[in-house]
Amino acid sequence: MADTVRALADAGPPLVLPGVYDGLSARLAAGAGFGALVVSGYSVAASRLGLPDFGYLTQTEITDAARDLVAAVPGVPVIVDADTGYGNALSAARTARLLHRAGAAGMILEDQEWPKRCGHMEGKRIVTRAEWLAKVRAVADLRDEGIDLFLIARTDARGPEGLDEAIARGRAAADLGADAVFVEAPLDRDELARIGAKLAGTRPVANMVEGGRTPMVPTPELGEMGFRMVLWGISGILAAGHALAATYQALAATGSGPDPATLMTFTEITDAVGLPDHRRLDERYAGGPAS
Repeated sequence: MADTVRALADAGPPLVLPGVYDGLSARLAAGAGFGALVVSGYSVAASRLGLPDFGYLTQTEITDAARDLVAAVPGVPVIVDADTGYGNALSAARTARLLHRAGAAGMILEDQEWPKRCGHMEGKRIVTRAEWLAKVRAVADLRDEGIDLFLIARTDARGPEGLDEAIARGRAAADLGADAVFVEAPLDRDELARIGAKLAGTRPVANMVEGGRTPMVPTPELGEMGFRMVLWGISGILAAGHALAATYQALAATGSGPDPATLMTFTEITDAVGLPDHRRLDERYAGGPAS
């Protein structure tokens, strides 16, 4: 699966990765035609815990979420937001082992201090370059054991230490075996263009966050800047949150169901979660063992 992501990232236009957070969102994204998915820590924290992306999500919780998501979309590569690796270099390697065992195709590993926070929030703090690179190296070295993950090295250094340091960290991570480099929260198109140019050959990653610090730039333009991957990590949870809030508010206000035009039909959602296939299996085995 890691090789599949490498091939997708290197072929044609930038690889667009939608953020997913549960089995339904993963199946819907795969059904829309995306070739690979990314498990958004922001979205898992919001949907699973009802908490902000503020360092609450644990190694166990993200691994459990990844396992469920991978099972929901067999054959589709799933990259998992693994935050800081949940400790030192040894912890990052253990996180990689757990995610690989869960079926993940890749992971995102960042350089914030723990507890981390969303990359577009105030008050981020980062570890030393050496400490982060030790984690990158520990995960990359697992390939010698056959544990091959598509490793996205994410640096949040732009905010605390400036763009030059972020680019330098990204280049160093690529030199140690990271498959792609993700500089979080550039502030304008000029910074995006500089990242794309300076990190050419490292599969630069852009992150489009609605309401975040980075301007929303169309994928073709990002491709012209040199980006090979584009994350839309929280679009799904923002859309779901909007729809859920409107539906529950309508129910509370009127005591009646919302406008059916705003909903998936019963058949559409049961089809989305694979009911026809399960019916066929049920019918196959309903009569007991074949005589």
